[in-house]
Amino acid sequence: MVPRRDTPWPGEALFCSDCGERLERARRYGRERGVCPRCGRVDFRSPSVAVAVVLSDGEGRILMVKRGPGSSRPGLWSFPAGYMDYGEEVREAGMREVLEETGLVVELGRRPVFAAANFHDPVKLSVCIWFAGVVLGGEQAPGSDAVDLGWFALDDLPELAFETDAALIEQMRGEDPDGRGIIDIDAAPGSPRR
Repeated sequence: MVPRRDTPWPGEALFCSDCGERLERARRYGRERGVCPRCGRVDFRSPSVAVAVVLSDGEGRILMVKRGPGSSRPGLWSFPAGYMDYGEEVREAGMREVLEETGLVVELGRRPVFAAANFHDPVKLSVCIWFAGVVLGGEQAPGSDAVDLGWFALDDLPELAFETDAALIEQMRGEDPDGRGIIDIDAAPGSPRR
């Protein structure tokens, strides 16, 4: 749940992106926002969109990456994930992020398995969409902003970076306590019901 704030979020725009005038704070559309006194533009700050991928090895283990220096929450573990590039399709972004962080080529399911807003970095709020995927090939090795990777059982996970990953894992545990078939079969590529 997003905390209510009486002050601007860290990193909010100070100047109008249209004319460069310093923004004033005013109540617009139900909350306080930056408003340009010269041209009237209202600054609607939007969260970034990120995509994460859940990969299972068929033995109930999931692939996690250890986040490296310069990333959010370095030294902690998460699903392979990252921000979408402007104009990039969401599944393409997920496949790209997995390749960059793990060296693996994957196919993603046709529909998301989880979605949540992330508030771990108040300067860069995000909405993350998780997809189930299967490994098609590649050479497993950490890369990009990941310094390590590993396959972990749901009851033997490393320290997680994000509450949203933990929430998905709790959902996965609740749906399949013995750790097999942790992803909705219709959401995974190659599904017989697809």
